[in-house]
Amino acid sequence: MTNWQERITQNPNVCHGKPCIKGTRIMVSVILDNFAEGLTFEEIIQEYPPLVLEDIKAAIAYAAQLTREEELLPLR
Repeated sequence: MTNWQERITQNPNVCHGKPCIKGTRIMVSVILDNFAEGLTFEEIIQEYPPLVLEDIKAAIAYAAQLTREEELLPLR
């Protein structure tokens, strides 16, 4: 399993405090939005050259962790 804590950071002075891939200003939400739109890992890496495969896996692991920790609105 990917250890997302090694690749994701949150700094109030970078991207309004949104979680980003360390060393970049690429927000986790941007990666997840692209993945949700159907882009492959490889296509996301082409769109955002600073990223590597482990960064994308970390973003997904981070999102998975959030769903385990927070209550979400009931799905309809």
